[in-house]
Order: sequence, then structure tokens, then C-alpha cells
Amino acid sequence: MKAQIRLRNTLLTLVTYLIAAAFLFPLVWMFMAAFKTEAQAFATPPVFIFTPTLENFEKAMGSYFPALRNSLIAAVGSTVLAFILGLPAAFALAVYPTRRAQNVLTWMLSTKFMPAVGVIVPLFLIYRNLDLLDTLPGLILMYTTMNLPLVVWMMHSYMTEIPYAIYEAAKVDGATVAQEFFGIALPLSTPGMAATALLCLIFAWNEVFFALNLTSSDAAPLSVFIGEFKTSQGLFWAQLSAAATLVVLPVLIFGWIAQRQLVRGLSFGAVK
Repeated sequence: MKAQIRLRNTLLTLVTYLIAAAFLFPLVWMFMAAFKTEAQAFATPPVFIFTPTLENFEKAMGSYFPALRNSLIAAVGSTVLAFILGLPAAFALAVYPTRRAQNVLTWMLSTKFMPAVGVIVPLFLIYRNLDLLDTLPGLILMYTTMNLPLVVWMMHSYMTEIPYAIYEAAKVDGATVAQEFFGIALPLSTPGMAATALLCLIFAWNEVFFALNLTSSDAAPLSVFIGEFKTSQGLFWAQLSAAATLVVLPVLIFGWIAQRQLVRGLSFGAVK
């Protein structure tokens, strides 16, 4: 029996490593291509032994930092704004639900069902009329509306897990709704807030479609910056890999640092 359990655990571990390797292989291949010449990046069969070069990174650095600034401002700004709008809504729906609270949550989630291409034309016209095209406020507003349902749904689930007896005890002591929100709901939902914030940052950082259609130069984030390496002369794989490495590196580092908070937040309230 013990041998069977040991064999099963070994097989599960092996399968886990294989799945992890399959997910990491594209990143490793991209990282290797970033240090190759264009000829080596296009070579068939692939070149595995080569002399690394930083030439691709030097070419990519030209417009990297302005795009990095735009991505940071848009991702952080939209996350903060989504929390400012979403946290009170999640608190109200979780602690003081009405008869139609579930319908409201379902409606908010349904806004994510429509494909982005189906709304880009009216959005483009609205942004043009409001002079929001190629502006950071416009990009922040777009990312906020994109992440707001996520904030409301996730924080609603976390706040629902807080025992209602705590709120009742606070009411007995004369606590107001604002005191319940700031003194009970937010402190006890900190792990969930950390996980939700990280997901919002990642989604805003990786968003491509709206950024390509609503920005061009002044407010172009890193997702638009990558597209600069596809020109009429062809696709420069080595330079594109270097640019993609520079784009994914910040969020990978941040995700690695915050992985404990992410796991804790995603599992918060899962076991009573």
C-alpha cells in the first residue's frame, strides 16, 4: 500500500514538473532568442549554442521607458480607481444585500461576456468626441471599467465570508456603516484585496486590444510598444523577443515577490 502511494506521488510530481516545463518553455525560448542575432533567431534547425549579444536590448531600449511609464500609470491608476469604486459596492452587496443583489452581480459579470471587438467602434467614437484618444486618463478609464466587475465579484466573495456576528457586535457598540466598512470589512479582507489588486494589475498590464485601438504614441503602453517591431520590412524575431522580455520581466518579478499574498488571498474564505 505504501509503495502504491509512493508511486502515485512520484507520478503526480513528474506530471506537475512536465506541465510546469510546458508552460515555462515559451518564456525560456523567448529569453534565449532575445540574446541571439536575427539570423540565429530565424535559423532552422534552432541554434542552442551561441554567443549572447545585447544588441537587441539596445535597440529596444529606445522607446521602452516612455511605454513603461505609461503602463505603470495606467495599471496602477486603474487598479486604484477600480478599488475606490468597487470596494463600497462589494461591501453593500455582501453585508446589506437587497432582493436584487444577485441580479446586480450577474449583470456586472455579464459585461465581461461581450467580445471587445463588438464595442470598440462606439468606444472609439465616444473617446474621439471627449478628446480621450491617446491619453492616459482615457486608458485608465478603460482599464477601470474592464477590472471593476472583477473587483466587485472577488471582494464580494471575500466580504461574504466575514461572520455577520462581527458586524452585529459593532452595531451594538454604536458603529456606523462607515465604521463597519473601514474598521471591519477592509482590515479583514486584506488578503483578498492583495490578490484582487495583483490580478487587476496583471490584466491591465497585459491588455492589448483597447490599447492598440485607443492609443498611438503619447499614451501607448508596453503592449503597443511590442508592435513596433513588426514593420514593412518583416518581423524581427530577436528584437521582438528582447522587447517582450523587457515587457514581461517587471510583472514576473512583482508576481514572484507577491506570490504568497496571491495564494493566501485566492484561498481566503475557501475553508470555514
